[in-house]
Amino acid sequence: MNRSKIKNIIFFVLIGLLLIPQTRKPIQVFLNKGLALFAPSTIDVSKQNKISDYNWLLKGENNNDVNFSTTKNKVVLVNFWATWCPPCIAEMPSMQLLYEDYKDKIEFVFVSNEDFQVTNNFLIKNEYTFSSYKAISKHPDVFNVTSIPRTFLIDKSGNIVIDKTGASNWNSETVRSTIDSLLKK
Repeated sequence: MNRSKIKNIIFFVLIGLLLIPQTRKPIQVFLNKGLALFAPSTIDVSKQNKISDYNWLLKGENNNDVNFSTTKNKVVLVNFWATWCPPCIAEMPSMQLLYEDYKDKIEFVFVSNEDFQVTNNFLIKNEYTFSSYKAISKHPDVFNVTSIPRTFLIDKSGNIVIDKTGASNWNSETVRSTIDSLLKK
């Protein structure tokens, strides 16, 4: 068999696998894990947006309502995600590693619009120890979430230092050194 026929067969097999729902998601997660090897970059100070309104109500499991205003004057990582989202799934292991080391130093706010049973089953199955919230009220306009995952790292003054759409390596040295410097301010 010549090379072009082999390439065509491989191409059609891959297309076929992407059309089948049971194989599509694992392939997409695998491909996004490649993208999640790269750390997000910080935003130049002159281009950073600032949160002016922290009044955002979130619901935790067991009806624990949380107001985002409790994060004011703290370093905060906000992540919008879903269990069905391959890029979200791809970056979650790095989020968990970051969470393990910084959970007592910064605030983590993971937000999904899915039912708690769905998100909790996902978190338990993957041994993730962070909590997820549902928005009760509209998030601050500065977030402007049009696709997920969308993650924001916010300094103590409310400046958005990192604004990343798509999978990324949140456990990178870049992110850790950025957080460490924000904690010192």
